[in-house]
Amino acid sequence: MLPLVTRFAPSPTGHLHIGGARTALFCWAFAKKNGGRFMIRIEDTDQARSSDESARGIMEDLAWLGIEWDDGPELTYGGRKIGGDARGVKPYFQAQRVAIYNAHVMRLIEDGKAYPAFETSEELEIKRKAAVAAKQTYRYDCSMWNTYPTPSARLARMKDADAKGERYVVRFHAPAEQVVVKDQVLGDVTYAAGEMDDFVIRKADGFPTYHFAVVVDDETMGVTHVLRAQEHLNNTPRHVALQSALRFRTPVYAHMPLIFNMDGTKMGKRDRAKAARKTLKESLAKPGASVAAVAAATRFDAKLLGEFVNADNDSMEIAEAIAAHFGVALPEIQVNDFRRNGYLPSAITNFISLLGWNPGMKLADGKDLEKFDNAFLAEHFAIDRIGKTNAKFDRAKLLSFNADAINAMSDAGFAAAWLEWCEEFEPSLPAKVDLARWDLLGKIVKPRAKTMRDGAKSASFVLLDDERVPLDLAAVAKNLEANDRQGFALLGLVRDRLMSLSEAEFEPVMIHSIIEQVAQQSGVGMGPVSQAIRVAIAGVAVSPGIGETLTVLGRTRTMTRIERCLGARV
Repeated sequence: MLPLVTRFAPSPTGHLHIGGARTALFCWAFAKKNGGRFMIRIEDTDQARSSDESARGIMEDLAWLGIEWDDGPELTYGGRKIGGDARGVKPYFQAQRVAIYNAHVMRLIEDGKAYPAFETSEELEIKRKAAVAAKQTYRYDCSMWNTYPTPSARLARMKDADAKGERYVVRFHAPAEQVVVKDQVLGDVTYAAGEMDDFVIRKADGFPTYHFAVVVDDETMGVTHVLRAQEHLNNTPRHVALQSALRFRTPVYAHMPLIFNMDGTKMGKRDRAKAARKTLKESLAKPGASVAAVAAATRFDAKLLGEFVNADNDSMEIAEAIAAHFGVALPEIQVNDFRRNGYLPSAITNFISLLGWNPGMKLADGKDLEKFDNAFLAEHFAIDRIGKTNAKFDRAKLLSFNADAINAMSDAGFAAAWLEWCEEFEPSLPAKVDLARWDLLGKIVKPRAKTMRDGAKSASFVLLDDERVPLDLAAVAKNLEANDRQGFALLGLVRDRLMSLSEAEFEPVMIHSIIEQVAQQSGVGMGPVSQAIRVAIAGVAVSPGIGETLTVLGRTRTMTRIERCLGARV
């Protein structure tokens, strides 16, 4: 008996999509639950779009999520070595397996089940347009099958074409009988005889198509179970037909529900372009706005930007530039988007595991069990708990999961994780803080942080130029100038007393004691004193705990800001 093997086979054309992460997570969990192996295979036969950088990025996204593969390309991540070739089925990159595919292509041709086709794309387009004009569905007419009716004639024609450098594709001659896909989620799915056309299995560039490569790889790499999204269901009859023609096993299939946005639209990479386009159109609707002006500001060609506005392209580079220019956030779609915005991997995997699957367990209060880790998922995952209906990606629920996960962390644990995140995505923040006081900063921003990025926003006061803290005029009017400039007077008293503290004494308890003294002696309470200090050191009347905030800044930076604010008094 073959060992149970699942696989995740991404195309390296960008970062890992959150839907792909869900597929990988389920494949990993199913393998772990059943004592099997989880494999990564890189489908990089699209040479124009594939890159080694994207392949590594996808694997790093998986490793960050804690989805580690037993077989596949080796990766060292976080000091751990992931992957390898323990079963001896490498290479794991399809572009390195072309000789394997060609051998099976030739076998099909010799068996009379595939044939070369020499039509140009222009000739096929003419036929397609004729079918459209006749209001018919275009199907390849098998003309090359009929032109070269025997395997020997086809092989001879191919040999002649290869000698002349003539380009051609290889097509699979589809079976005439119906094809039944036995699916563990959807049940038997039947495709009537004649629905399948003679599809291409090897492209003119010599690389296999997805349909052919995936079938050969699943067989030769020992894949026993294929868990993937329902969008692949229409591909599966072709795969089953090829498996039969090649005398391969048919893996167990389980097609999982798709992931949709809350508005019912399919969740995809284009959501980011759509959001950026909406922002751009709203801007262009304002008087005096123009595509040319935005093009100049974003340094993109005006023609390309115009095409973006008209939805003639969905350039991610343009979308990102527009978002940065207008200061808007684009919806997270790829795992790296969520990582960059400060989500925890544990919260993400917990959330996406509930997109189309549930453990079927109740808590003591009767509510469904929803909070669990990867280990729990691996222990309890089963295909029969996968639903048939499409899942909704509730961003508010994910944010709540993330906030709860952060809240459950110890202060020290959060500070360490936040520092690691900041060093990667907000390096200017730790560069401005005495790391001996980083744990204190982490402690005061943690209650306000639903994400790591929220923590960075709460700590933004650290990044201000001490000599040029931008003062919010409304906050100055309310907290410093009101009541005959009471706030300025309070701030002066605080300044005088803080100056008596040494750097070593500049700690929350001492600072809080001074603020209390000034509040009591002035008879105004803690609020007005604290608000006056906040405006001076942060420019606004909002900041984390005031004693801790001043401690994080340190004596020199605090006094510089207070003096600067007092000097701005008119």
